[in-house]
Amino acid sequence: MMGFAPCFLFHLQNKGLKSMVNPFIRNHQYNVIKKQVELLRHTCNTVSDPKIVESIRYSTHDKVMALFPEFAEACDLVTSFAEQSTVEQFQHYLRSLEPYLLAFGQVTEKQLQKLFPKNKKLKVPALAALDYRQLSYLGWTDIATNKMFLVYHLAGKLVGVEGRFTRLNRKSTCFVCKRQEEVALFSAITRSKPANATSDYYKAIGNYLCVDSRTCNSNITDVSALETFIHRIIDK
Repeated sequence: MMGFAPCFLFHLQNKGLKSMVNPFIRNHQYNVIKKQVELLRHTCNTVSDPKIVESIRYSTHDKVMALFPEFAEACDLVTSFAEQSTVEQFQHYLRSLEPYLLAFGQVTEKQLQKLFPKNKKLKVPALAALDYRQLSYLGWTDIATNKMFLVYHLAGKLVGVEGRFTRLNRKSTCFVCKRQEEVALFSAITRSKPANATSDYYKAIGNYLCVDSRTCNSNITDVSALETFIHRIIDK
């Protein structure tokens, strides 16, 4: 078996990694970890060939380790699942990570109103009911106005994007989480304009996005597509 650290807490107590007690695992990274843990759990339970199991151990270990290139020591912590074998061990491992999940950052209704000042009667989600550790972005819809709102921390700044949404009543691939889910066509107007543009010029960019942002947040494993989209909307 691979020479991985046998216990998550062992590292905290014996390698002097007190600084790693602070949360550092973002939601999309945790989703990757869960996916790799589930792959290894399934392999351990269904595959009898030890060479195949060992290969999956290496593969899942490396994919999780690649999530934290700037935290080499953190890799020892989050990859300790790779030598586990039982359902109970994997479940315990995932529970042990919960204190290290980095929350999205709580937002207030006042902050949201500032992000969308043109919406005088902005309807916001039930903010107190959210588990911010399970958010890569905050998203919600206003059925009455056919608008969808996205809020994201981009380069340390809270930004908002609003757009029209059209439900398709079918599943397709969401551009954010890359999964087949019930999607809407989300279309937002960019702030950028050509130098010679007229006053009524506008350009809209549309993509298929999960109708249910909770589902999207539970699926997302990479935020690059979301960040690229937001940049295209808000950059002037």
